[in-house]
Amino acid sequence: MDFALSARAEDVCGRMWDFMREQVFPAEPVYEEWRAARGHDDHGHPPVLEDLKKEARARGLWNLFHHELGGMTNLEYASVAEIMGWSPTIAPEATNCGAPDTGNMETLMLFGTPEQKQRWLDPLLEGEIRSGFAMTEPDVASSDARNIQTSIVRDGDEYVINGRKWWTSGAADERCQIFIVMGKTDPEGAPHRQQSMVLVPRDTPGLEIVRHLPVFGYQDQHGHSELRFTDVRVPVSNILSGEGDGFMIAQARLGPGRIHHCMRAIGMAERALALMVDRTQKRVAFGRPLADQGTVREAIALSRIEIDQARLYVLKTADLIDKYGAKGARTEISAIKVAAPRVALDVIDRAIQVHGGAGVSNDTVLARFYASARTLRIVDGPDAVHIRGVAKEELARERPYVG
Repeated sequence: MDFALSARAEDVCGRMWDFMREQVFPAEPVYEEWRAARGHDDHGHPPVLEDLKKEARARGLWNLFHHELGGMTNLEYASVAEIMGWSPTIAPEATNCGAPDTGNMETLMLFGTPEQKQRWLDPLLEGEIRSGFAMTEPDVASSDARNIQTSIVRDGDEYVINGRKWWTSGAADERCQIFIVMGKTDPEGAPHRQQSMVLVPRDTPGLEIVRHLPVFGYQDQHGHSELRFTDVRVPVSNILSGEGDGFMIAQARLGPGRIHHCMRAIGMAERALALMVDRTQKRVAFGRPLADQGTVREAIALSRIEIDQARLYVLKTADLIDKYGAKGARTEISAIKVAAPRVALDVIDRAIQVHGGAGVSNDTVLARFYASARTLRIVDGPDAVHIRGVAKEELARERPYVG
């Protein structure tokens, strides 16, 4: 594959960097000050984000995540997603490229009916509402989707939903108006045909938002919430694709999304490295700049090596998806989902060490980056599940020579 940016990607990346330097980075303290003034348990919407969204649209930096919308391949978009990762709280939402909305929009594009698309996809594409994906449950190991216990039972022209979900990102924000809910419609069916997905509007009776879960003490603006469904009724027309298609939809949803997560993680790592280098050149210890200390130089060098290795692996995976689809890149998708967050964590940790007390405070982005990168080792499948998949493929691989 050719690792050089295409002319199209070069143009979009250039405009994205201009947007980041001129608009997004200056907006970070405004965003944080607005939230701090209201208390971080408040999940209101910082007005500066709406200003950024207008600016992103005016610059042609809107809905870039999907090839039909942004006109970019997965390989091209990967470099754009890395740039967004330099400000992961603000940049993805400002460009309407943030999770879980991107995955939900792709799901609706692939499996939604015309009516479902008109009601929910169109306002999501316009950035007028947000959405949630309710799959993970507190009482079972949800890394194995076959364990899902939420029941979806047909009663005439309606489905009745009962169960508990948690870590449903976005639910704390009142703009989150629709949930894609995964549950079992056929508990006695084949293991991968028991699950279905249905659309549940936020205001549906019986849907209760129980609490908003912090991540390492941080309450994100959009929240990660626990939901309870008690005899929740939705029309049969709210099902996605068909009964028994839930597992298939989940797999289709996650391929490109994992690319986005991984490249944003690499962007976080690059910003952490930039902060590390800047710090070491400005601080003096034991009679000379930190940058002259051998252990510090090693930390910088290892960070550069690891970031570049991870980036190349993700770009290779994006290229495979473009050529062969997510199924043709399933091993690589699992591998990068393990590799990229681990590299980001290591680099961020080194940057924190170089910053000392400032690194674990809120005076820099490093502590929040660390919490985010650590969480990435769980979301969209924990490391153990992806490692299991890579090992399975490796054990079945034919060797040209053994001996």
